[in-house]
Amino acid sequence: MKKITFLVLLSVLTLSAIAQNKFGHVNAQEILLLMPEYKTMASTLQMSVTLKQNTLKAMEGEFQTKYIAYENEGSTLDEAIKIDRETELQNMQKRLQDFQQNTQNDLMEEEKELMAPIEEKLLLAITSVAEEGGYIYIFNSQIFYYGSEKNDVSGLVKKKLGL
Repeated sequence: MKKITFLVLLSVLTLSAIAQNKFGHVNAQEILLLMPEYKTMASTLQMSVTLKQNTLKAMEGEFQTKYIAYENEGSTLDEAIKIDRETELQNMQKRLQDFQQNTQNDLMEEEKELMAPIEEKLLLAITSVAEEGGYIYIFNSQIFYYGSEKNDVSGLVKKKLGL
């Protein structure tokens, strides 16, 4: 009887301890998009994209001009000059492909570098809200299938960030 009473008491205490735990969720993506730092980052990244696109268009234009000239003169060129021009066109085409690949890698790296401090600021705000509110877990609501609105701390995080 003492064992049963002890187990019941232990179960009640465990359940009451679990019931006191607070869980929350936040839509981090929504908040991120509202942050002025994100908007600045997106603008900076767009300028980089535009600059690289303009460079690529100039390179493609130069390639097209040389290719058209080669096509027009192709039948009248000496064999050695023809081979030289073909090699030049192949090298230009390779540079274009390399530039495109490097541009994609550079832009991804730039975005990663620009996003790091913004994501850190958001995480600090979420952590602060969790500590102030006594939450033991705050989940990202984007991967939730269900979350009660009363546990949504997005408003508190927005307030913490001044949004």
